[in-house]
Amino acid sequence: MVNILGYVFADKLYPLSDHILEDAFLFTSSAKNTWGELQTQTPSYWTVTSSFVYNVHKNDILATTGMKRQNQSSVVEFILLGFSNFPELQEQLFGVFLAVYLVTLMGNAIIIVIIALEQTLHVPMYLFLQNLSVVDMSFSAVIMPEMLVVLTREKTSISFVSCFAQMYFILFFGGTECFLLGAMAYDRFAAICHPLSYPMIMNKRVFMKLLITSWALGFMLGTVQTSWVSSFPFCGPNEINHISCETPAVLELACADTFLFEIYAFTGTILIIMVPFVLILLSYIWILFAILRMPSATGRQKAFSTCASHLTSVTLFYGTASMTYLQPKSGYSPETKKLMSLSYSLLTPLLNPLIYSFRNSEMKRALMKLWRRRVDLHTF
Repeated sequence: MVNILGYVFADKLYPLSDHILEDAFLFTSSAKNTWGELQTQTPSYWTVTSSFVYNVHKNDILATTGMKRQNQSSVVEFILLGFSNFPELQEQLFGVFLAVYLVTLMGNAIIIVIIALEQTLHVPMYLFLQNLSVVDMSFSAVIMPEMLVVLTREKTSISFVSCFAQMYFILFFGGTECFLLGAMAYDRFAAICHPLSYPMIMNKRVFMKLLITSWALGFMLGTVQTSWVSSFPFCGPNEINHISCETPAVLELACADTFLFEIYAFTGTILIIMVPFVLILLSYIWILFAILRMPSATGRQKAFSTCASHLTSVTLFYGTASMTYLQPKSGYSPETKKLMSLSYSLLTPLLNPLIYSFRNSEMKRALMKLWRRRVDLHTF
């Protein structure tokens, strides 16, 4: 015999549902025969009313019910703490972040409009910049409004679905920017190091392939990673000590073993962040060699300045993103993680228009041309 004679299920010890009973008790034909024989025994052995008594092992039942409950999350909403540890700075931070957000939206919107309206800028370099501005503006719009709300309250709740929707778009736009910056570096490498064959290297077909691949890989990254993290059970606590629902911050609340996901995160970060970053560095090294061969000292100085500003923005984005996602459960303090997140979610979208576009002479001429056209329309 097993450890326990049986359990009364209808209204006694374990009132389990029918589907759990079906999973817990798998009767063979011999077991059914044994049950039939027991029914012929003296009634003193068993008392059967409206319940059923089975010979089972207690651990089998508990294991079955445990598996059923493991896939269920008791958390229906999360609480974003943001910078609640510094209540005296909340108002100042709100003003600064609001100003940065508005400047980011305005700067990137101007670039999108200028390139769309000016036909002479419909070349790969500026079309890449236009897509980068779309990504930066969207990336900022996913994070900043919620963060501004967090700064106005001590604690801000966000629903389970909204949190993972935000996570998805952060990964989508962040991943797209990783690949887009790599494609832009390749475009500059081809233009500077192979100017005569550049039209053949970066033709319309190659440009479209690079562009579509960047967006598609960002979409795949957001879909796979968000689906995986959302499948973990979240039993509580539900306080996210971060400025947004980024993967590392949410993962800390999971009530499950996340070791396999951490291996994926390490490998994925190397492929998605570090590989494009290394390729960008290599392309700029070749660009620098090409610049050194320039006969004009003024041209070399201008090219060096442009490359230095590009590398600063790229290093800021890739460096802080890799530190955040390479080890999702790293030992950095929550405040350090928030600052690193601000670097690629706040500063990069703000700096990219200034570094890549407004320092460009052709962009300046296009902007002045559109401005004069607008003035002339108002004059007449």
